[in-house]
Amino acid sequence: MSRVRTADPVSPNSVSPNSVSPGSVSPGSVLAHLVAGLRGDATRPLYLRLAAGLRGLIEAGELRGGEALPSERDLVRETGLSRVTVRKATEELCREGLLARRQGAGSFVTRQIDQPLSVLVGFSEDMQRRGAKVSSRILQKLVCAPDPSDMLKLGLSPNDLVFRLARVRLSDGEPLAIETAIVPTDAINPDTMGDSLYEALRGSGHLPVRALQRLRAAIANAQEAQLLGVPVGSPILHIERRAFLANGRPIEVTTSSYRGDRYDFIAELTLDP
Repeated sequence: MSRVRTADPVSPNSVSPNSVSPGSVSPGSVLAHLVAGLRGDATRPLYLRLAAGLRGLIEAGELRGGEALPSERDLVRETGLSRVTVRKATEELCREGLLARRQGAGSFVTRQIDQPLSVLVGFSEDMQRRGAKVSSRILQKLVCAPDPSDMLKLGLSPNDLVFRLARVRLSDGEPLAIETAIVPTDAINPDTMGDSLYEALRGSGHLPVRALQRLRAAIANAQEAQLLGVPVGSPILHIERRAFLANGRPIEVTTSSYRGDRYDFIAELTLDP
């Protein structure tokens, strides 16, 4: 079994607060935190201890989404570890979805999207609020007969028709979710619909006012991984939303697969009196 070679023993005196490139992480305390973490459980491999230190800084908000990590050379110099050890640590966090590599630019903390569960909003409007450019890749767009599940969830008969729209949803060119929406054809004109389903429903007077959502943790299968640009087995969230008009009529059923490395779904709770 191969062994990872380390450089000189880690020493807190090796930290130089001015050695980190501007625009990456804050110097001094961040590097001292990493060095202190390396002096923890000696039974764990050094790359896992370094990964744990970086993970802790991300979770504490010391390293924020979009910020660059110090270069491998900086981390080697400041921690006293070998380049192989540093690289294994960052690769570990890339597998977890906390870091992303950019060719020629280094490693960056991924931008996590905090999505409140108490607000009913479509993907397009949500991303526009965040200042992102929205786009879609159409996987399926057709009018068809409802299947038994559609009829049950939307209160339809076998003679009714539905509009089925399956898309990969992108923000600033990055695939974030796979959505399949099903809407009765009397609520929407597929020929005039733009990129936003909810905008089309608003225009036809069928904008939902409330919804029920069911979330389930999963791992990406081969098809989901390919469409979302993530490795097979990556964490994803399966979400089913059933939306209703003000009169109680169910008007939309959407099933989605969201990237778990990019989304945090947040629910505000209050104490039951």
